[in-house]
Amino acid sequence: MKGEIQDKLPDWSVIVGTTEAVQLVKYLRDEEWKKSYVDKSAAASSAGAAAEPAPAPKKVIPAPPIVVNGPYMIDDKPVTYKGHDPNAQTFVTIGERIHCISPVIRKAMDNYDEAPILKRAAEQIAAGATYLDLNIGPAESNGPELMTWAVQLLQQNFNNVPLALDTANMAAIEAGIKVYNRTNGKPIVNSADAGSRIDFINLAAANDAIVFALCSADGIAKDNEERMMHCHNMLERGLHLGMDSDDLWFDPLFLVIKGMQDKQMDVLNAIKAFSDEGLKSTGGLSNNSNGMPKHIRPIMDSAMVAMCMMQGLTSAIVNPNDLRLMETIKSCDIIKNNNLYADSYLEL
Repeated sequence: MKGEIQDKLPDWSVIVGTTEAVQLVKYLRDEEWKKSYVDKSAAASSAGAAAEPAPAPKKVIPAPPIVVNGPYMIDDKPVTYKGHDPNAQTFVTIGERIHCISPVIRKAMDNYDEAPILKRAAEQIAAGATYLDLNIGPAESNGPELMTWAVQLLQQNFNNVPLALDTANMAAIEAGIKVYNRTNGKPIVNSADAGSRIDFINLAAANDAIVFALCSADGIAKDNEERMMHCHNMLERGLHLGMDSDDLWFDPLFLVIKGMQDKQMDVLNAIKAFSDEGLKSTGGLSNNSNGMPKHIRPIMDSAMVAMCMMQGLTSAIVNPNDLRLMETIKSCDIIKNNNLYADSYLEL
C-alpha cells in the first residue's frame, strides 16, 4: 500500500504509532473510516441539532462494453504481459497502483472510465509486475458488476495478466473469478485473516484460488508465537478444505518503521519461520516506509525487500514503478540462484 496515505494527504507528514497501526490495514482496505465518519455524524445529530436529510441513493452506472484497441502503447512501444510460470522460484511482484483510494482510480471506477485504469496497468506491466492488485474498495452498490468489468478490461487488454482481487465484498470476488482467465496464473483472493475475514479462505478453496492469509485476528499479533498460531490455524483450515499449501500465501503484516522500529526484526523472523516450514509469504512491504520523506522511501523499501528475500519472502505487494526497488528484487533473485545471470538481467 505504498504511498496510499501520502497520496490522500500529499501535504501532510504521516506518522502511525502502535495503536493506529493496529487498525491501519483494515481501515485502508475496507474504507471503514467512511463508515466511522457517518456513524459519528449521525450520533452528533441525534444528540443536538436535527439530523440532515438522508442523501439520495447513489445512481449506479451500468458497465459499458469492454473496448480492446490493440496493444497499449507507452512511448510508442507496445505493452503486453509476457506471461508467468507459477512454478518458477523468482520473486512475485504484485503491483499496488490500481487502488480505489487513489482519487484518479476512484473516479475512473465510479464512471467505468477505462483510460486511467489501463494507464496504471500498462505502467506496472512495463516495469515488470508479475500480478496486478485490483482494489475496488467495498463497492457495496455495484461490486460484482464493477469487478467483472475491471477483470475483463485488464485481462483482455494485457494478455490475461494475472490479478489479485482486492475487496471486502465476497460477491464481487466471486463474480471476478467467474470471468477470470487462468492462462498466466490463478486468481488471488486479497485477503483473509484469522479473525473476521476467515471465510475468505473458504471462498478461495471453493474457487481454486490463491489467498493472502494475514497472520492476525483483526489486529497486529503481539509476537511471533501469536503470528504462527494464526498461520497454523489458517493453514489447517485451508488444507481441510482441500487447498494446496502453496495456495496460501502468509502475510506477517509489515509495520511502519516510524513508530514501530522495534518490531521490524519480528517481521523478518516471522518470514523466516514461514520459509522454514516451506510456506509461501507476501505482504504490503512498502507499509514499512509510510510517513517517510519521498526521497527516503525507495531506499528503505529496497533495503527491506533485500533483507526479506534473504529470509525467504516469496512475494510482495509493491510499486513496480520504483526502479530502485525492482532492480534490487532482480538482483536478489540472481544472488539466490532463482534466475540465471546475464549482463542484461535488469532488462528482462
